[in-house]
Amino acid sequence: MGRTVLHCDMNNFYASVERLYDERLKQVPVVVCGNVEKRHGIVLAKSEEAKKCGVKTGDPLWMALQKCPSAVAVEPHFERYVKYSRLATQIYEEYTDLVEPFGLDENWLDVTASRLAFGDGVTIGNRLRERMKKELGLTISVGVSFNKVFAKLGSDRKKPDGLTLISEENFREVVWPLPVEELFGVGRQTLAFFRRFGILTVGDLAHANDTLLKHKMGKVGAQLKAWANGGDESPVLSREEQNPMKSVGHGLTTPKDLTTPEEVWHLILELCQDIGEKLRRYKRKARGIALDCKDRNLVSRSVQKTLPAPTDNTMTLAKEAFSLFQSRFTLSEPLRAVTVRAISLEEEGATQLSLFAEDNAPSRSSAIDRVTDQIRHRYGKDALKSATLLDRALPDSHGYIPFRGFEPQEEK
Repeated sequence: MGRTVLHCDMNNFYASVERLYDERLKQVPVVVCGNVEKRHGIVLAKSEEAKKCGVKTGDPLWMALQKCPSAVAVEPHFERYVKYSRLATQIYEEYTDLVEPFGLDENWLDVTASRLAFGDGVTIGNRLRERMKKELGLTISVGVSFNKVFAKLGSDRKKPDGLTLISEENFREVVWPLPVEELFGVGRQTLAFFRRFGILTVGDLAHANDTLLKHKMGKVGAQLKAWANGGDESPVLSREEQNPMKSVGHGLTTPKDLTTPEEVWHLILELCQDIGEKLRRYKRKARGIALDCKDRNLVSRSVQKTLPAPTDNTMTLAKEAFSLFQSRFTLSEPLRAVTVRAISLEEEGATQLSLFAEDNAPSRSSAIDRVTDQIRHRYGKDALKSATLLDRALPDSHGYIPFRGFEPQEEK
């Protein structure tokens, strides 16, 4: 027997998690989106009821409410999604150590070596579906196949709470009639090319002319054709084999253009609080810092620098990022968005302390940071913060409001 690969996709993940925290949301369509006043009024996720009304991820909030007037809009709580993503992973890892995440709500599982203990792929997939409902109160859709590409395709077939088997025997009947854009790896530009040459289904791609694909698309075309024919041999990577985290970043578009260095400093400090917390959570330190600033004309510029020493300290990261801003940017044009990234990450290890007491301040500050992380994790991000941010709790006379509620972006 060949491989058995599962793809588990948590249904309407953000909206489903929000319903666990508010019983009232179970009775109404739900859209998860940012705050309109903060220029984040875009749908990030929706419940099944809102989806049936035509609401799509990426819709402006006003458009989503036109499509589904009874929908209730809620702001995202990424710490909740991370929590339930980890709980789901813990369940998956009871069946195999080959669990590879694809975002917070999707995972591939290679259960080939688990079949003797737990049954075939369909049996394991159904057991996972039942455990998710019983233990987490969430539903998943599962694709069962002999490779990762078809397993992911299978998890999309029956939603919510379904299971689809795509085997070496039936994939031609199940997969080939599907629109070619449903195949993993086919984006908008690739789809436009395929349509120009009459490649409309996965089956059309499976039988496409090799010379045409190679001439027009190079290796990508050959790879996609191989996938359409069931030729994906990519492994499901264990936690140890997965690519290490290369950087951690967090960026926000502000509700008001930034016109003073003080406003830029407050935003950078707020961003670095989340970046520092995530570095400490994943036991990483940054050897560099990068800063991207976008002005109100949407012109973006990026700069970066190497740090004197690896760090996960919030204040050190913030000061270095602000120093980079002061040395390389002006406010001749007000800023619309700022992104900070901790780069060149390395695993946390023992750091030799300096003989000079003042050089040890970052180490002491990191210890304080860890206590702060525990308090904020337990009581919320606003439970403890730098004193300089306390006066930003409400909009001031300039309309400036605090930035909160968004999980740092993890880049790999």
